[in-house]
Amino acid sequence: MGEKFKVEIWSDIACPFCYLGKRRFDSALAAFEHREKVEVAWKSFQLNPQLKTDPTIRIHEYLVRAKGIDVESAKQMNARVSAMAAPDGLVYDFEKIIVANTFDAHRLIQFAKVQGLQDEAEERLFRAYFTEGRNVADHATLVEVGREIGLDADALAQALASGAYADDVQAEIDEARELGINGVPFFVFDRKYAVSGAQPAELFAQTLERAWSSRKSG
Repeated sequence: MGEKFKVEIWSDIACPFCYLGKRRFDSALAAFEHREKVEVAWKSFQLNPQLKTDPTIRIHEYLVRAKGIDVESAKQMNARVSAMAAPDGLVYDFEKIIVANTFDAHRLIQFAKVQGLQDEAEERLFRAYFTEGRNVADHATLVEVGREIGLDADALAQALASGAYADDVQAEIDEARELGINGVPFFVFDRKYAVSGAQPAELFAQTLERAWSSRKSG
């Protein structure tokens, strides 16, 4: 068995806790002594695969419809999430967020994975969605986001137009279901340990150490 071990992270671009979880995991990984031995693999997941992209409504209105709550409750809920993420340096602008289906954004991440830019794609898409209010279902937007992280814009545009990587996205969604994952973010360390949710960086650090020790002792 090789020394390198994998951390698989099931995540959705439209999930505020996934963005926060990424930031906290990244912090733990940066401080991990053996970080060069860790391979991080981002996995596709959709919280609402049936969602129809609608740039005419904002996230508060969507939550009113989806959760049956009033607008003020939706705004308060989003304010609490923003406050939770702020200490980690994240800025969520819920007034800007465009309600969008994330399937094609996940196809972009799959395309970026082949180019060795998966983590950069994940990070950039989170910022585009939560901070900049960009439509992550719009192909022109996705191509621009891809170009910004160094992807070939023409090749990406062709891949998106052709439906490429749809099977890869669906396979990872199906894999999550098979593993019993029904919420994200969900972190799997070397297929031995799991962490669910945007946990503190300290917990991620402890789990990295535990997975490393288990690998070395095994």
